Amino acid sequence: MQLHSIQFKAMGSLCELKLYLPDDRASQIGQGIIDFVKRMEAKYSRYQADSITSRINAAAGKPEAVELDEETARLIDYAAVLHQQSDGLFDITSGILRKAWNFKSSQVPSTEQLAPLLPLIGWHLVEWQAPFIRLPQAGMEIDFGGYVKEYIADAAANLCREQGVEHGLVNLGGDIHVIGPHPDGAAWQVGIQHPRLPQVAIATVPVTQGAITTSGDYERFMMVDGVRYSHLLNPFTGQSIQPFYASASVVAPQCIVAGSFTTIALLKSQNEPDWLAEIGLPYLAIDQQMHMSGSIDREEA
Repeated sequence: MQLHSIQFKAMGSLCELKLYLPDDRASQIGQGIIDFVKRMEAKYSRYQADSITSRINAAAGKPEAVELDEETARLIDYAAVLHQQSDGLFDITSGILRKAWNFKSSQVPSTEQLAPLLPLIGWHLVEWQAPFIRLPQAGMEIDFGGYVKEYIADAAANLCREQGVEHGLVNLGGDIHVIGPHPDGAAWQVGIQHPRLPQVAIATVPVTQGAITTSGDYERFMMVDGVRYSHLLNPFTGQSIQPFYASASVVAPQCIVAGSFTTIALLKSQNEPDWLAEIGLPYLAIDQQMHMSGSIDREEA
C-alpha cells in the first residue's frame, strides 16, 4: 500500500485526504470522499439558496415550520447541547451578527448597528419539535458553520472506513479525523499553529486515532487601535470576546466534539479559563503570552 495525499478545496478551506491504499483504488475512493464532502457542503451552506440552512432561514417569520431529515435533526439537537454547555455563548442563531461585523473593514460596529440584530438572536426563540423547526421572527437565521465542518470530517472518515481504509486521516481545513495510524503503528504528527506567526507550528501533537481540532483568536480578526477583535462574538451583547486563550486544541473520539469544545473553551475563557481543564479531554491551551498548558502529549517547537 502507498500513502496517497489528495488535496482539494471545500467550505472555504484547503482540505486533504491522506490515505494508505493500493494504487488501483486510491483515485476512486479519494474522488468519492471529495464528492461526499461537496454534497454535504451544498446541503448545509448558507450561501446556496437550495440548502437546508437557506430553506430554514427563508421561512423565518412565516407560520409554516420546516420539516428536517434525521441527520439535520441530530445537528439541531446537538446545537441545543452546545448552547447549554456554553451557558448560551455558543448559539447557532448568532451568525446574523456578520451583518454588523466585517473583519476586512477595520471598523468596529457601533451600538446602533448591533441593536437591531440582538432581538433576532437567541436559541430560546427557536421553535424546535423534531422533525419540525420554525424561526418565529422575520430576519432570524441559523448557521451550522460553527460545527458542521467537523461533523462532515467525521462522516468522511467513517465513509473511508466503510471502504476498507484502516490507515489515514481526513483534514478539512484543520479539523482532523485520524482513521488509524501509519501501517507501522506510528502516530501522525499534527502541527499546532502558532497563534501569532502564520505558517509556523508552535507544537506538534502525535495522534493515532480519533480527532484533533484547534480554534484560535487568529482565525478571523482585525486590529483596531492596537486591540485585537476576533470572530468570537458574544450573542448577548454582539461584541467581540477578548478570550484568555489565543488558541485551544482538543483531542476527542469525534471531530465534532473536539471542535465544538475548542470553540466553547475560547468563548468561556474570558471568565472561566479553567473550563477546558475541567471537561476531561486531552487539550492544549495557549494564552495571550504564548504560554502553553494542558494534558496533550506534545513536542514544543
